[in-house]
Amino acid sequence: MPIEHAPFSQVEYDRRIAKTRQAMEQAGLDLLFVTDPSNQAWLTGYDGWSFYVHQGVLLGLEGEPIWWGRYMDALGGRRTCWMSDDNIHGYADNYVQSTVRHPMQDLAGHIRRLGLDTARIGVEMENYYYSAKAHAVLVAELPNAAIQDATALVNWQRLVKSVEEITFIRKAARISEKVIQTAIDRAAPGVRKNDLVADIFHAGITGVDDDWGDYPAIVPLTPSGLDATAAHLTWNGAPMGAGEATFFELSGCYRRYHAPLCRTVYLGTPPPEMRAAEQAQIEGIAAGLEAARAGNRTCDIANAFLDVLAKHGLSREGRMGYPIGLSYPPDWGERTASIRTEDETVLQPGMVFHFMPALWMESWGLETTETILITENGPAEALCNMDRKLFVKD
Repeated sequence: MPIEHAPFSQVEYDRRIAKTRQAMEQAGLDLLFVTDPSNQAWLTGYDGWSFYVHQGVLLGLEGEPIWWGRYMDALGGRRTCWMSDDNIHGYADNYVQSTVRHPMQDLAGHIRRLGLDTARIGVEMENYYYSAKAHAVLVAELPNAAIQDATALVNWQRLVKSVEEITFIRKAARISEKVIQTAIDRAAPGVRKNDLVADIFHAGITGVDDDWGDYPAIVPLTPSGLDATAAHLTWNGAPMGAGEATFFELSGCYRRYHAPLCRTVYLGTPPPEMRAAEQAQIEGIAAGLEAARAGNRTCDIANAFLDVLAKHGLSREGRMGYPIGLSYPPDWGERTASIRTEDETVLQPGMVFHFMPALWMESWGLETTETILITENGPAEALCNMDRKLFVKD
């Protein structure tokens, strides 16, 4: 596909390839096989709903990357990847869900033809998209290769965003504002949750002005009442009720880039303990943003928030955020650094996190979060423009 039709410039893709190859050399790898669709897209531009079958990117130490997958999806590769058609390969359909052959046999054939069947090959072993069977077949097919774990090698190269990427995330942030505002406006007693979620989807896919919306990597999380004491419940067909809180964990998505944003709506009069937690949470988020400075660490953000909670007599366990950017289902996080007390990743300008210090109590949940950008100087920038408060609808 001509590079002028790709999401990013050739300079941007060259930057990504160079960073990844440097990491490969440091890891002692001759070849990298990438199966995470987010990493595939980051390296090659490939964009399709085909990650339910075996596919991936082969990246050596020189030349263009090779996108490999099902033949019908290789045609999609020609429409979305920046490389020449010669470097987009498809395997026959009789490999798909077969009990007598496996796609990794076809992949091994490509690796042999590249003369890399005795090479040091990295694979993403801790990955949603690389199965135990796939690894076993690949190892059996390449007995003379040194196949080793390279989980998150590409993910770590994605941590600092380029100017082009940040532009996309800002577009996603505008869509996030729209979907959250839609949820707040639509929430009312008697409104069926599935109808509300339909409006959220419509707002997100419609997008903002000329910036169309893509599907987010996580579906809307919209639990109410006691369901909101759990972090990851979705929706049902029940009507919303008075006297309960609903948190909306949502994200706009622009060309696979995300900007997650969460807000909570209470229908009626919130109990005093929720109001007290709201003030502690808002104060803690401000302290976290102040600590989110280049040169500090991710744990400094977490500790700043927890210190404020402790001052208010509250406590919280678990991580409070993670890097975000380009992602496919089932997760919009990048699975590298974490905002938590034991993580000492040094913050650099261009890093983007979902700062997610939600509170899940015994009878209610309160989610107020921000997508934040680490800047050259000063505290982090919250990329979404949305009141940071508990929204109350009497």
